[in-house]
Amino acid sequence: MFNLLLDAAGATTGGFLGGLGIWGTIAYIVIFGVFIYFVIIRPQKKEQKKVSAMLSSMEVGDSVVTTSGFYGVIIDISEEDVIVEFGSNKNCRIPMKKTAIAQIEKAE
Repeated sequence: MFNLLLDAAGATTGGFLGGLGIWGTIAYIVIFGVFIYFVIIRPQKKEQKKVSAMLSSMEVGDSVVTTSGFYGVIIDISEEDVIVEFGSNKNCRIPMKKTAIAQIEKAE
């Protein structure tokens, strides 16, 4: 009877992760977590910091490109919004969120 139990237990330890034991499985999970952090999470956080620094350095008179591809000049800045003037027509002023700015070129 005891031999049957040992044979059944031995048959279930085969397979992909079966021969590694619990510590091998935990090591695979930790390695996978570290891989995900360095490939996905860390670059995304770096990009968010870069965009945040760019948006906080905006000043009146800077030339901008919106996420829609429009070129304009900032004429007013508030807490969350900016007013951008598009083209040579001084009447084309559109308020938009700061997050709608894709690129900034500093005024000279």
